[in-house]
Amino acid sequence: MGFREDFLWGGATAANQCEGGYNEGGRGLANVDVVPIGKDRFPIIAGEMKMFDFDDEHFYPAKEAINMYHTFKEDIKLFAEMGFKTYRCSIAWSRIFPKGDEDTPNEEGLKYYEELFKECKKYGIEPLVTITHFDCPMHLIKTYGAWRSRKMIGFYENLCNAIFNRYKGLVKYWLTFNEINMILHAPFMGAGICFEDGENKEQVKYQAAHHELVASALATKIAHEVDPDMMVGCMLAAGDTYPYTCKPEDVLEAMNKNRENYFFIDVQSRGKYPAYALKEMERKGIKIDITEDDKELLKNNTVDFISFSYYSSRCASADPEVNKLTEGNVFASLKNPHLKASEWGWQIDPLGLRITLNTIYDRYQKPLFIVENGLGAVDVPDENGYVEDDYRIQYLKEHILAMKDAVDLDGVDLLGYTTWGCIDLVSAGTGEMKKRYGFIYVDRDNEGKGTLKRTKKKSFDWYKKVIASNGEDL
Repeated sequence: MGFREDFLWGGATAANQCEGGYNEGGRGLANVDVVPIGKDRFPIIAGEMKMFDFDDEHFYPAKEAINMYHTFKEDIKLFAEMGFKTYRCSIAWSRIFPKGDEDTPNEEGLKYYEELFKECKKYGIEPLVTITHFDCPMHLIKTYGAWRSRKMIGFYENLCNAIFNRYKGLVKYWLTFNEINMILHAPFMGAGICFEDGENKEQVKYQAAHHELVASALATKIAHEVDPDMMVGCMLAAGDTYPYTCKPEDVLEAMNKNRENYFFIDVQSRGKYPAYALKEMERKGIKIDITEDDKELLKNNTVDFISFSYYSSRCASADPEVNKLTEGNVFASLKNPHLKASEWGWQIDPLGLRITLNTIYDRYQKPLFIVENGLGAVDVPDENGYVEDDYRIQYLKEHILAMKDAVDLDGVDLLGYTTWGCIDLVSAGTGEMKKRYGFIYVDRDNEGKGTLKRTKKKSFDWYKKVIASNGEDL
């Protein structure tokens, strides 16, 4: 049995975490550029603290990142050496429309990605392209309040028209919004939302989410019109939430947490707002502006496949005493006593990946694509820059075995697997370089010092072997 013959093995990055070149090639400023490393990062990401430009007190890791804007040819060559069948990358919106509301795109930006995709194709690598991976042009944030404005749908439509037409025949697989549910947890990073005093935050978040959902349906429609072969997917930050105990209240709490997560995908995959979400909005007094046209668009333009990131599972309890939250991701969760955790407090649960795959497949019956999974760890290179990252190999091996079980034993339809941060890059959550995911070590530290030299880690040759054997040789 095993994985399908055309299984898409590869790795994933995001423009704002690897490109750098923030002011080159006619690119405009974006929300992702002005998020610093350090104690202010989280309040800014969460839309609680305003940072709309650079200042002298902070360090902004995305400005240079790992300079992939200039090194993509060398980096893609390394991906090809590993045998990648696909490379998930994203488009920086402000490279194509520097301000976001122009009528015509920036040719230099369009050309840059065209070269990047052609470079992939040269090695037989299928680009898997995220249209917006947390990017929002700063001008749209300052002028329109970002995704809280319905006008954003039209600006996003322009972006889609420009890229689908330009890259027709070069790109088959598209994702509309990265981790669309992140708008609830990190609204500035996820959607350029910065709250004003006294604003109803829930109302703002769900209205902005609605605009993104409509924009996503519109993207799907345009893609299919431009090229019927294009496949458009949605993308969520996944990971099942388990009840902390078998107490029915805990089971209900876990169900509610899972629903909060799947709400967006319910709309993108089924074409309408689920009853539980409408009821909850009613209870919270959230009134969303949904037009008849919106409903029609959502209904008729559901996604072709569902992609997601998986790093860990979570736990939920209805008992306020138990709710002493753990570290970790933007999603806080209870510590699961049955699991080990990474150096950043993320709980390691390979079986949870199989469970999550089954949950999503049962729910939607559409092909699935794991587009992020990996271990963020402190890698210590030897004097030659070589990293012996057996811990990463072990982590990935266990997760690949779990997804193999989901395919072989459970019958899940899985299109592919791209590990997160196939080359070391800036962490979205913390802004650190120290938290590394890659098969390729990049010489750069949290302060932006280092030569940016690329070195293959032990996991590089291991993953090459995995791909060559279609997941048989682990």
